[in-house]
Amino acid sequence: MLSASDLADRLAQDAEAVCRHYLSAGRRAGNYWLVGDVANSKGRSLYVHLIGPRAGRWTDAATGQFGDLLDLVRESCGLVDFRDVAEEARHFLSLPQPEPVSDLRGDVGDASPVERPATERARRLFRMTQPLAGTLADIYLRERGILRASANGALRFHPSCYYRDLATGRTSSYPALIAAVTDAAGAITGVHRTYLSPDHDPDGVGKAKLDNPRRALGALLGNAVRFRFPENAPISVIAAGEGLETMLSLSHVMPGMPIAAALTANHLAAFRFPPGCKRIYIAADADAAGRHGIEGLSRRAQECGILPLVLSPELGDFNEDLRWLGPDQMTASLKAQLTSEDAVTFLP
Repeated sequence: MLSASDLADRLAQDAEAVCRHYLSAGRRAGNYWLVGDVANSKGRSLYVHLIGPRAGRWTDAATGQFGDLLDLVRESCGLVDFRDVAEEARHFLSLPQPEPVSDLRGDVGDASPVERPATERARRLFRMTQPLAGTLADIYLRERGILRASANGALRFHPSCYYRDLATGRTSSYPALIAAVTDAAGAITGVHRTYLSPDHDPDGVGKAKLDNPRRALGALLGNAVRFRFPENAPISVIAAGEGLETMLSLSHVMPGMPIAAALTANHLAAFRFPPGCKRIYIAADADAAGRHGIEGLSRRAQECGILPLVLSPELGDFNEDLRWLGPDQMTASLKAQLTSEDAVTFLP
């Protein structure tokens, strides 16, 4: 029986064929396959090594995502359970499907899939963090008008978080705001890192001067950074969007609303609804990718009998609204966009 690493190695032996099948919008350039993202958009930010010792390894320079071809199959096909990913890989490789599948999921009858290493690394990183209150990350968010971030257990601080330059391979470390990505059951599946300038930086607290100061690690698809989600209780109304600071800004003025930050447009479109959800407010993002995420999530919500409603900022995004218009004007704008029932329930 082939293990997960064996499947990834088999895929890497014919990496170009895998790319032509799952990333058909891309093209070969030298020893790489170039495409826009794991959703098979046109572009060049995601590159896959086709030959050599790193054959099959891929990186999206725009989002910081990376992995092997098994991860690529999972993301491009929108799969969640590892058993389904393995089945798809076996189908592509024309391998027989194993019965039973104990080699991939543990003992027969065990419902817990074998975790991918990225998820394990994400959980280990989160365990190495410290509470947010009073840290550089807390100051960073406060300077953006987000004053109660330390009340969110999903947010933590790492004083010296590992960073690898994807172009040069050089490594360093920076302080970082760490956000836990969780599934519907509250289990950590990944982390999001916002690298920050050191506290001695003369320009003050801000994002580190890096080409990509935000990176994600682990399983994001279908999951999100969650704020104020009650445990073991149905959730009838939620708000979901892309960016961490965007959704924290909404949480600041709607402190009772369960809020989810999916981190990218593609992951927003794939966000899994909590049980009992009746309405979902989708925070608008003005760019094309943002519209793709809104449309995808709205379509899926309607198919599930959930009412999708879009929340639009007055300025570029909700953090700009919070910083430049203030919480009172932002609250008034949101009041006009929420249902009357939700306005009474969630707005101060």
